[in-house]
Amino acid sequence: MSRSGPVSRLGRRDPRSDAGLERVDLTAHVGDVEFPNPVMTASGTAGHGAELADYFDLSRLGAHVVKSLAAYPWEGNPAPRVHPTTAGMINAVGLQGPGVERWRQDTLPGLRSSRARVVVSIWGRRVEDYALAAANLVGIGDEVVALEVNLSCPNLEGRAGIFAHDAELSAEVMRATAVCGLPCWAKLSPNTDRLVDVAHAVVEAGAASLTLTNTVLGLVIDTETGRPVLGRGGGGLSGPAIHPVAVRAVYDVRAALPDVPIVGVGGVSDGRTALEFLMAGANAVQVGTATFADPCAPLNVLNDLRRVLAERGVAAVRDVVGVSHRGGLA
Repeated sequence: MSRSGPVSRLGRRDPRSDAGLERVDLTAHVGDVEFPNPVMTASGTAGHGAELADYFDLSRLGAHVVKSLAAYPWEGNPAPRVHPTTAGMINAVGLQGPGVERWRQDTLPGLRSSRARVVVSIWGRRVEDYALAAANLVGIGDEVVALEVNLSCPNLEGRAGIFAHDAELSAEVMRATAVCGLPCWAKLSPNTDRLVDVAHAVVEAGAASLTLTNTVLGLVIDTETGRPVLGRGGGGLSGPAIHPVAVRAVYDVRAALPDVPIVGVGGVSDGRTALEFLMAGANAVQVGTATFADPCAPLNVLNDLRRVLAERGVAAVRDVVGVSHRGGLA
């Protein structure tokens, strides 16, 4: 198909054809930031640094999103922290991390060596915590291309216990984090019926993009003991089980905010699930839980997405972004 024409079911290329695969233009844009392809790691699933570089070249991905960092060191929640579920996992790690300053000093140099494009994720328990974390990133360097503001974590101020359930508070955080000078992406929660309202609020407050979504609240009980399996009690459910929830979130927000960049995350495990997000309106995708089973999952998703697009005769990934809002496939 042409780069500007509709997606066609016909004229499929042989997926084994290297020439066909190479002709697919995977260039993706999230706001003003250009990426060589739309596949990234997801925060919290690939470490704070270049841990995955032992398995593949991180520079081959669109970007590497680091585990969320606070303005201060944080120990996280008591063990057990992670438990497998039927279609994914539930976790209550609790955002353990060294803090932004120590990360910048000890861990960022390794990421620089990997040549990865880096998206830094931050969190806080108060608005002031977010502001301080963002301020500590001023002048960080060109390899850090964006700041992902994790509004979907527990805090002390939000009425619902999660910043992203409170539109006004989320907007306040986004205004406070602008000090970093980087494009700021707001990572939102699927655990509220106010998702679209919150999305409007953070965009008006300066969010350059939206990351949709974080985990779904859940609980697993050990039937032998009658107690929760996680040390904290409940946790966040992720993986294939939440994929339809996350796709719905992307679809609804894209319909409400057609011009706002979106990064889709939740249950991406192959090219098809990545393509679903793109068709729903995401400009890029993140791979998270699948990485626990296979550290090469993000690269595998990228290669499979290239194959799936070539198989459908798609010339450029941008041609399928939001196609579900334009009547679907031709």
